Amino acid sequence: MNSQTSIKARNYAASSSLLKRNIHKFLDNKLALIGLIVVVMMTAACIIGALAGVDYETPNLYVMKSPPMPGHPFGTDTIGRDLFARVLYGGCFSIFIGVFCAVMSSAIGATLGAVAGYCGGWTDKVIVRISEIFQAFPQLVLVMMLVAIVNKRGLGNLLLIFVATGWMTTFRMVRNEFLSLKGETYVKVSEAFGMSKQNIMFKQVLPNVMSPIIVSTTTNVAFFILQEAALSFIGLGVADKTPTWGNILNVAKSVSVVTDQWWIWVFPGLSISLFVLAINFLGDGLRDVLDPKQQ
Repeated sequence: MNSQTSIKARNYAASSSLLKRNIHKFLDNKLALIGLIVVVMMTAACIIGALAGVDYETPNLYVMKSPPMPGHPFGTDTIGRDLFARVLYGGCFSIFIGVFCAVMSSAIGATLGAVAGYCGGWTDKVIVRISEIFQAFPQLVLVMMLVAIVNKRGLGNLLLIFVATGWMTTFRMVRNEFLSLKGETYVKVSEAFGMSKQNIMFKQVLPNVMSPIIVSTTTNVAFFILQEAALSFIGLGVADKTPTWGNILNVAKSVSVVTDQWWIWVFPGLSISLFVLAINFLGDGLRDVLDPKQQ
């Protein structure tokens, strides 16, 4: 009993020491720390603004196309709606799209990668061929094709299309990790004890692949936000009544807006750039901490 208690104590001390070392390493990365702070602050500001009920859709014809001024710190758009409120409210949609699609596509990619990498054989070949079909087209082109086929702009359709086309990177990464790990001793011992394939894949091997999945998911948030902004800018994203950052930028297609009403596109553009840059800094910091190849 004392021996088991001592082993548990040493294991706890080792894990605690590793956690502290990783935290210190992350805090030493100034860009990653700044990225985390910016992501948290922008997300909190958008959520608080939405919960506070900011008025993002009521036009005011008396202050149309007004530059930043008291009461309208970001100015107003072409029909007099407050841009600050629209950027806050639209951030909730854009960030939700990025986070939801990144998490769901990573879950699908990790599951398929685990099955293909561990089972091998015809199962692996079929899933790999399916992924190659998706990867035969640039992803933005593929998304545009699917949006055109669906022929209906909406948040639900956009989420479905992003998730359906965004799992390949995580799939490839997890599959490669499983191919290298399934020959390890602990996997062979689990098989010898008659453990089911599902338990071996998802309880024994997959936890050892979680670090790169977390890093990949974090960076994919920025990728999907940019995808949504690009599609909304060209009129293929969510419906116009949904004020995502991309939809707010949509009005910048007008030359008069670009040249004469700079605030209408500068502030939503800065919001996208700042959030995406912060996510990338955060992802790089997590990679330095969690990826053993970077140690």
